[in-house]
Amino acid sequence: MRALRYHGAEDLRVEHDVPEPKCGEDQIKVKPAFVGICGTDLHEYYTPTFIPSKEAPHPVTGESMPVVIGHEFSGTVIKIGSKVTNKNVKVGDKVAVQPTVACFECGACQDGFINCCDKAGFVGLSGGGGGLSDAVCVGGDFVFKLPDHIDLDVGALVEPLAVAWHAVDASQVAEGDDALVLGAGPIGLGVIQCLKARGARYIIVAEVAKERQNFAKHFGATHIFDPRHEDVVAKAKELTGGRGPQIALDCAGVAASIKTACLAVRAQGRVVNVAIWEKEVPFHPNNLVFGEKKYSAVLGYQKKDYQAVIEALGKNTMKPEAMITSRIAIDRVVEDGFMPLINQKEKHVKILVDLSK
Repeated sequence: MRALRYHGAEDLRVEHDVPEPKCGEDQIKVKPAFVGICGTDLHEYYTPTFIPSKEAPHPVTGESMPVVIGHEFSGTVIKIGSKVTNKNVKVGDKVAVQPTVACFECGACQDGFINCCDKAGFVGLSGGGGGLSDAVCVGGDFVFKLPDHIDLDVGALVEPLAVAWHAVDASQVAEGDDALVLGAGPIGLGVIQCLKARGARYIIVAEVAKERQNFAKHFGATHIFDPRHEDVVAKAKELTGGRGPQIALDCAGVAASIKTACLAVRAQGRVVNVAIWEKEVPFHPNNLVFGEKKYSAVLGYQKKDYQAVIEALGKNTMKPEAMITSRIAIDRVVEDGFMPLINQKEKHVKILVDLSK
């Protein structure tokens, strides 16, 4: 079968003789349709971190590079294993796939937090196949039927939207709450949509890039500020009667954003870290202490987040189609996908690989 495999840094190859995976008894076989390119994919292209090396195969999949990539994907069910207990999907259904790889044995897994597994990985990064192929087999519980009116290209957005939903859920946002979002990249834009779907009143966004500001406005931001030229803390407090928003979600992951988030929220407010950090940054705990503010962190998603996003799509309380800024062919992933996202990231949110091409 055809697949795009990662052989090493800056070495992606479309191959046409990759063995097609056999569907296990507890697996569902999916024909991928659309695959989103993620910031993690861009990082891995230059510096493999999650993709296992030949010297250190992944502890769950047992695989090492070359591996098929692509972890944000939708597709069509083509086979269901005999012992699959998921009765919500059938052959021919349009589905979104949760690409979680977990050991199901460590303490985190036993406690129900498979997103925090000690040996965590992702289909499309850690072995076990990937979305950028003609077929992939995944655990039966990680396949979710899409509503009939949701197209497969939108289905490929469920994975990043589930990251955002998980973060917003952790913020404990209530209808009528005010929220500050730091950063309007793909996940930040997802957070904005989830906040809107959950009934937030003011969705205040701090973002420096003009195009991303425009995307933020389209998806529901009520107020947008450029932190280079405006005092975001002061503006957020002014909008909320001097108190500050109940919650702040840091999707930017820079020293200035975490400080802004902690200073902006009101007494007893909640700050949620959504970003993955490249390095340590200075942090003053008194920014939380003075006000008894709470800081928490989130990682990835759980099954309930996928279900919630798909339910919101079904009810049309989330309409993420405009996140798709380009569709490309599998043999142009680097040229038409990775490079524009690296060199023109302000102009793009999600570039999808269309596997029908």
